Amino acid sequence: MRCIIIDDEYLAIEEVKYFIEKFSNIKVVGEFDNSLSALKYIEKNKVDVIFLDINMPNLDGMSFAKIISRFEIKPKIVFVTAYKEYAFDAFEVEAFDYILKPYSEDRIISTLVKLDKNSKSVIKNKKITLHNQQKMIVVSINDISYCKASERETLVYVETKEYVTHMSISNFYDKLENEKFFKSHRSYIINVDKIKEIIPWFNNTYNLKLENVDELIPVSRSNIEQFRQIMGIKDMK
Repeated sequence: MRCIIIDDEYLAIEEVKYFIEKFSNIKVVGEFDNSLSALKYIEKNKVDVIFLDINMPNLDGMSFAKIISRFEIKPKIVFVTAYKEYAFDAFEVEAFDYILKPYSEDRIISTLVKLDKNSKSVIKNKKITLHNQQKMIVVSINDISYCKASERETLVYVETKEYVTHMSISNFYDKLENEKFFKSHRSYIINVDKIKEIIPWFNNTYNLKLENVDELIPVSRSNIEQFRQIMGIKDMK
């Protein structure tokens, strides 16, 4: 499960992030101090949960939530705010939870536990069917190291073995439905758990060395910011 945090106070973001990383399986993939930047991010990236303050510049949190509520696939919204008077409005936009600041440790942990239970990605041993010559092979998605686009098909690598799925790489990425997979490049999906080494490369990008894989996997410039957030890499400017 992937989440973003939206709050115009840096310390508030850091506090929510601390609890998420310590008490849940949710991955923080973005932090924003204004709702408009967050909205642009959501339009291009998969987000399952949004931790959202109400008192925000340019576009307030409740107006932002009303926009999100019209999405065909809606991220869960958890309001984290000092304004108790918007609780009814939160119900109207079908918010997952409404946490009042200052909140206790027990209060936010209880929300995180509920989110984990609702996560599709808690299905740890999900299986998927791939093709190997004339055979159909069932593998656990956790065993996939990386995937590579090949014309209209996708090559899937499980340790040292190569399989094929007759789906485009974008469709296959959607099917994985697991936060451990990241589309590092338009032609590559990687299992983040398999990363062994991050190699700085041309134009502030990276090549990735995966466990038991000889091929170096690129991270494209368009995906570099999200990759740094996922891996906790500070922007080196």
